[in-house]
Amino acid sequence: MPSDIFRNYINGEWLTGSATVANVSPANIADVLGHFAQADAAQVEQAIEAASAAQVVWERSGLEQRYQVLMAIGDELIARKAELGEQLAREEGKTLAEGIGEVYRSGQFFHYYAAEVLRQMGETADSVRPGVEIEMRREPVGVVAIITPWNFPMATAAWKIAPALAFGNAVVFKPANAVPASAWTLTEIISRQGLPAGTFNLVMGSGAIVGDRLIHSPKINALSFTGSVDTGRKVAAATAVNFVRCQLEMGSKNALIVLDDADLELAVDCALNGAFFGTGQKCTASSRLIVTAGVHDRFVAALIERIGQLKVGHPLREGVQIGAVIDEKQLNQNLRYIQQAQADGARLACGGERISEEQEGFYMRPALFVDTRNDMQINRDEVFGPIACVIKVADYEEALATLNDTRFGLTAGIITQSLKYASDFKRRAKTGCVMVNLPTAGTDYHVPFGGRKDSSFGPREQGQYARDFYTVVKTTYVRP
Repeated sequence: MPSDIFRNYINGEWLTGSATVANVSPANIADVLGHFAQADAAQVEQAIEAASAAQVVWERSGLEQRYQVLMAIGDELIARKAELGEQLAREEGKTLAEGIGEVYRSGQFFHYYAAEVLRQMGETADSVRPGVEIEMRREPVGVVAIITPWNFPMATAAWKIAPALAFGNAVVFKPANAVPASAWTLTEIISRQGLPAGTFNLVMGSGAIVGDRLIHSPKINALSFTGSVDTGRKVAAATAVNFVRCQLEMGSKNALIVLDDADLELAVDCALNGAFFGTGQKCTASSRLIVTAGVHDRFVAALIERIGQLKVGHPLREGVQIGAVIDEKQLNQNLRYIQQAQADGARLACGGERISEEQEGFYMRPALFVDTRNDMQINRDEVFGPIACVIKVADYEEALATLNDTRFGLTAGIITQSLKYASDFKRRAKTGCVMVNLPTAGTDYHVPFGGRKDSSFGPREQGQYARDFYTVVKTTYVRP
């Protein structure tokens, strides 16, 4: 085995696995961040057993102890944002600024839920029976399995782990195998906070082994998953057998509507930000740009000009705005979608080709399609790359109908100066998040996040709404 092995963390110990995988930077395939242990089925069971035993202890921990633990994790993440942001950029391919921002936001999640620890208040009520008092309180759900994706390896983990620990649960954490370094670093920080052994466990490995074991375990009390719709369906089916509480955040095909009265510069800024930043590898990306006829030509011309000015390259290089695609498989998938869209009659207005950099990696120019229809495959599937499609419509009503004509429903945006249309849009957009004169990407940590239809299943994430997933309600009747 390689000498630089980063191990799994189970029951308070760092353990080697049955094998290792190399964490190769998509921005430079010669840049290997390390070799990471792969847990086998027995180690997953060991982690679950350790979490079950530790959860009983952690549940009884004082609020001040939990508060101090979460604050310390958040403090260290924010203090090390430059260092860890660089690591994240190397590992995932997003720009340095995006990597630093993600680490900083991850620290904010832990700070927010540290405060939530001290806001855990119960409720009381009078019974319909004389002389009887009623108390309602929330208790930990138990052992929580957390499965995270590769596109936000630090932030997604943080917004799941922080509330799980805040509300007294033990955690078994499986990160995406493409981005183990960020998960390992977060675990190393958590491991130094004096938690009871087994309260937090890291099991790195494949979905076929580690993920499968977690989703089928009857010893797990709740499972939070972020990933593809197809995998989400398998997770939901597997956890239902054992009545395991399930929370799924999956794909989307978000749209940004641009009306005739839109501020053109703002519209282009929002489209550029939502569609292409983060290399388009985010579930909130605005891959459909629905534009009314009166502004269509001016909007397209202005957007093409701005796309041409975007600097693609190594994420650590100064001035780079678009980094690398996560791996060669994803890049090839992006290129196949571009070919299919052209075969279906869409016109490639700019970009879409693979490009070479000084370091060998996975880069492509952001692509913009025009003359597309909403029934084209490129406008139905979540591509997960820097590719956007313009759909020309006659008016607001057609724009709204087109926006809602999808199996997904995570975010939606509109650019308009009309209070009438903005107000109507907020009510009639069939999505979990609605943006007015803002990019579809970009949400806050203190309010709920999630979608409708095939985008989400189960209780919302983030903000105070997270307690609905990470706690259970107990009702107590008392005759004094």
